[in-house]
Order: sequence, then structure tokens, then C-alpha cells
Amino acid sequence: MPINASSQHNKITIPALRVFRLSILIALSLAIAYAFAAPLPYMAPIFALLLGVKPGPVINLKALIALIIVVTLSLGIGVLLVPLLLDYSVTAIFIVALGLYFSTYVTIILGKALLGLFLTVGFTMISAAGLVGHSLSIMVIQGLGLAIIIAVVSQWIIYPLFPKALIKADIVAANATPETPKDSQHSNWVALRTTLIVLPAYLLTLTNPLVYMPTIMKAVSLGQQGSSIEAKAAGKELLGSTFLAGCAAILFWFLLDLSTTLFMYAACLLLFSLYFVSKIYQIFPSHFSASFWQSTLITMLILLGPAVEDSANGKDVYAAFAVRMALFIVVTVYACIAVYALEHIKEKYFDNEPTSLP
Repeated sequence: MPINASSQHNKITIPALRVFRLSILIALSLAIAYAFAAPLPYMAPIFALLLGVKPGPVINLKALIALIIVVTLSLGIGVLLVPLLLDYSVTAIFIVALGLYFSTYVTIILGKALLGLFLTVGFTMISAAGLVGHSLSIMVIQGLGLAIIIAVVSQWIIYPLFPKALIKADIVAANATPETPKDSQHSNWVALRTTLIVLPAYLLTLTNPLVYMPTIMKAVSLGQQGSSIEAKAAGKELLGSTFLAGCAAILFWFLLDLSTTLFMYAACLLLFSLYFVSKIYQIFPSHFSASFWQSTLITMLILLGPAVEDSANGKDVYAAFAVRMALFIVVTVYACIAVYALEHIKEKYFDNEPTSLP
């Protein structure tokens, strides 16, 4: 009995330690990014979440350098697309569509989610920012690269503070993850529907990149989320996470309004992260998947980051938030329609077994 009790205790404490570690990592990344006035500071906690959510050892210096090189090359694609967008817009948009398809295919078939994400950002965000000016696209690349560095450095600070048993459990969990077989036909359809989710938001962003940049980030998030869900769950997953993120962002903003300091900002993010991460790791049972809660947290950060920037620049925060939230809902509704429509076409015309001749 004592051995079983001890093993049950370990099963309970390891997930709990993961919740505390990831939540502190997210909050610390945000605090460092804003303290050093990094470009796009709200991207640092997003990358901290993406890099730290899966069990595994901390990223070492060699892996960080390799990651930065991959990120720079992936995002540099967007810079090369800017002249094409200015002179041959139709050709450039066609290349972006192919790039979005390829990015999702890399995510699904090769299992390289981060590489797929950076390729998507390179084809969309960077090329759109380049229409405003070369300096803006370079600033976005620098901001994303610095956000990754801050997230990894935060890992170096936080991970040694937790028991070594947690690292061992992470390595075991990472090695024990089964390799799921990839269905080529299904992957093609998922890549196609992800392309159709992101491309309209990209076209909208091209009309005014400075205003609609958060919209394309939400569309990229929806594309990543949409690649892992079925059509029946699309409405609940995509719309539900967007609405919940909006409510969480409003509550977060009112708490931040009580004391507008960096300490309060990081403390509130720690509090919200503890709740959402505990849902991701299923510490608190939930009817929703881990991807639902992860998307909710990412969307909340995408909503809050520009709102903080608006406040610092003296803009009307509430009007800008309302417009941003409305755009997010429109993009999400369209994403649901795209998933349902493509799945319906697939089931009707491509999933039917051919009838044999008598």
C-alpha cells in the first residue's frame, strides 16, 4: 500500500509542478519583455507557452542559436515577398497561399509545429508589415526573435528552481509520446482548410497592416488550432475559445486598471495562467480539450498586448478593443464556416466508396 500511495502522490505532484513552472515562465517572460522595452513584448509570453507547454528538457544554447537561425530564415521569406506584393500582387498572393498550404503540411506531416508557425508568420505578418515600410518588417522580425530569446532565457532561470524529478518525468513523457500515423489525404484537406482560414485575414491586413495586424495573428492561431480539430468540434473549439478569451481579457484589464504597473501586469498574468494552464494539463477536469484552453490563453494575450500599447500611446483603448474583438469574432465565424464547408465537400464527394460494376 505505501508504494502505491507514493506513486499516486507523484502522479498528482508532477502535473501540478508543471502548472506552476509554465505559469511562472509565462509571467516572467512578459515581465522581462516589458522591462527591456522589447518590440512586440506580448509575443514573449506566447512563445514561452508554445515552447514550454510540451514536457521536455530546457532548450540549450546550441538549440537556441539553431532556432533563431531557422526563425530568421523563415521570417525572411516575408521580406522577399514585399517587392512582389508591390509590383505583382496577384502572383505574390498566390505564392502566399501556396506558402500557407506548405506551412500547415510541415506542421502535420513532419510534426514541426513551431517551424510551421514561423513559416506562416513569415508569409503573412512580415510581408504585410513590409507594405508599410522595410523598417517595420525588420522590427517585427527582431521583435519575434527577441521574444523567443526572452522565452528561452526565462526557461534557463525558472527550470533549475524545480525538482530534478520533474525534468526526468518530462524526458520520460517526451520519449513515451507515441508517433501518430499521418494520413496523407486527410493532411491535404486540413492544410487546405487552414490556408482558407488564414488567407482572407491576410488580404484584409494588406489594406491596412497597422490596424489589422492583430487580426492576422488571431487567424494564424485559428489555423494552428483548426489543424487539430474535427468539423463537429469547430464551433465549440474556435468560437468558444475566442469568446472566453475576450471575457478573460476584459476581466484582466479591469484588474490591471486597479494598479497600472508592470508588477501588477505580471502578477495578473500569473494568476490567469495558473487557471488556464491547469486546464491545459487537466488538473481541473474539463469538457474542453487542451488546445481549447491554450488557444484561449494565446488569444487573451493577443487582445491585451495591443490594448496596453494603445493605452501607452494615448489612444481610446475601449474603442480599439471593441473593434479588435469584433474582427476576431468575424474571423472565427469564417474559420468555422470554412472547416464545416470543406468537411462537407470532402464527405460528399471524396469519402464515398466507389461502387463496383455488376
